[in-house]
Amino acid sequence: MEIIRNHFQRGRLRHAVFDFDGTLSLIREGWQSIMVATMMDALLKTPHHESEPELRQMVADLVARTTGHMTYYQMACLGEEVAKRGGQPLDPPIYKQHFLDRLNEGIEHRLAALEVGHTRPDDLMVPGSRAMLQALRVRGVRCYLVSGTDEPFVVKEAAALRITSYFESVHGAQPDPARSVKKEFIHSLVDRNRLAASEFISFGDGTAEIEEAAHAGGIAVGVASNEAKRAGLDERKRKLLIQAGAHIIVPDFREHASLAAYLFDT
Repeated sequence: MEIIRNHFQRGRLRHAVFDFDGTLSLIREGWQSIMVATMMDALLKTPHHESEPELRQMVADLVARTTGHMTYYQMACLGEEVAKRGGQPLDPPIYKQHFLDRLNEGIEHRLAALEVGHTRPDDLMVPGSRAMLQALRVRGVRCYLVSGTDEPFVVKEAAALRITSYFESVHGAQPDPARSVKKEFIHSLVDRNRLAASEFISFGDGTAEIEEAAHAGGIAVGVASNEAKRAGLDERKRKLLIQAGAHIIVPDFREHASLAAYLFDT
């Protein structure tokens, strides 16, 4: 646990917002490399693209920077990059479907293994996630799952991991691309419950949920998870999460007891 900014009041938490992929779930581990490959395919066809190594670095940075945002938004960014290099971009939903087709091929076996019991749910979760959710539950904190992934997938995968019961509600990206589910939800939560500063917390491995929580007066915990190894810190995530306004950085929830004790000042 790394304290980056400590200008918040501890012991006041009433509500908690969790991102899903990379924060709790590892069902989609590897999605970043699949998205990079999808974007590279489109950009290498443009007439004025840079060298392949330079292009790959730009795309990797783009994916890292937009982690936590809706997939539609990421594909809209791809279209802009295609146009910059003299290409004719496709509509974002088309790029999105190309990405999802590749991704689903890679995760179908994980969902199947969960369904038949060959894989334990906790083996496809960020370590300590279930214990963290339980620690908040016993302290009376109301939790919500809010993801930039399409809502039907979030609902299905949360159920497969057997964590749905920890949440008051589960939310994901909607068909309307103009809607930002995380921004909408966090601001609605604050207004609906008349939350004062430090009365809610957001956990996430992407910049979107960290920025919105920080702007709304909440506590932002950046989860700089190394998804592939299920251990250690992803330094690129850490830097982006700190830039986005994270108050605390954790690699996972193995130290859930210490984190909870700190947040609740006990």
